[in-house]
Amino acid sequence: AWKMYLGRPDTDRFRRDAMEILGGALVTSQRCAEALPVLEATLALQRRYWSHDFEHIHITQTNLACCLDELGRSDEALVLERVIYAKEAASRGISDESTITSGSNIVAYLMGLKRWDEAETFARDPLLPVARQALGSDHNLTLTLSQSLAMALYANPERTRNGLCFIALLTMTRFRCQHRRQYAGSRDHHAG
Repeated sequence: AWKMYLGRPDTDRFRRDAMEILGGALVTSQRCAEALPVLEATLALQRRYWSHDFEHIHITQTNLACCLDELGRSDEALVLERVIYAKEAASRGISDESTITSGSNIVAYLMGLKRWDEAETFARDPLLPVARQALGSDHNLTLTLSQSLAMALYANPERTRNGLCFIALLTMTRFRCQHRRQYAGSRDHHAG
């Protein structure tokens, strides 16, 4: 069905949308070699004719970063994800969930590249405190960031005793949160 839009002018919104959907679907179905030229062409069109449309550019850039990572081009994916994060932070603020998600992606790419110290620093300083404050300690994204930080500390061959103590602290905090969620209902039930 997407081929019917190919004859339309570059400025046609439906053509852009069809290309964006096709690129995303190819990434989702793990056909990244096929997705790459579609995503690159879509991003070029978006930058040329719809540079003001942050949402569509963001979606395409995120898909492109995933695609590059899957193709073993993680350094390029990391550069692109840092651009996405900077734009998210500038337009939505660092406390926005999509900005925090983009930051979490950066941590994941850094860990994939075995850049443990950078992953630890980025997760520990700007991301995790902001996620806790904006989303809460029990939010899935906050817990994911905590786990990523623990993994970065654990996997780092140059980790220190302080790093291991921090892992223990994270584990206990996660346990406490899960324990609180699990037993909160039973306490309320007995109180009534």
